[in-house]
Amino acid sequence: MGANENFSLARAWLHAFNAHDVDALVALYAEDCTHTSPKIRVLHPETGGKLVGKRALEKWWREAIARLPGLRYEETALTADGERVFMEYVRHAPNEPPLPVAEVLEVKGGQIVASRVYHG
Repeated sequence: MGANENFSLARAWLHAFNAHDVDALVALYAEDCTHTSPKIRVLHPETGGKLVGKRALEKWWREAIARLPGLRYEETALTADGERVFMEYVRHAPNEPPLPVAEVLEVKGGQIVASRVYHG
């Protein structure tokens, strides 16, 4: 895939997330994908902050949306090449200050094989 396809993938990711469409979001990932996030480390320390597989991602995002029904991401920048997308967005959650976030999506064969979230 090229940069344009990965831009489209990132925009589909953001759209699915903001629509709280977990099925569409998880469909963008490979079966054996990984997702690493500081929020996972805090809420589920036994994972070391890393989830493996689509089922684990689905469970995580369904729990997050149930816990924070107003959660949404505001895109600020996307940078892509043929293998990855670097997304910058602001996380807006009810009763929390806006949080700048960077996330890297590693892409192979049109699917996300790994995603890593960074924030302070």
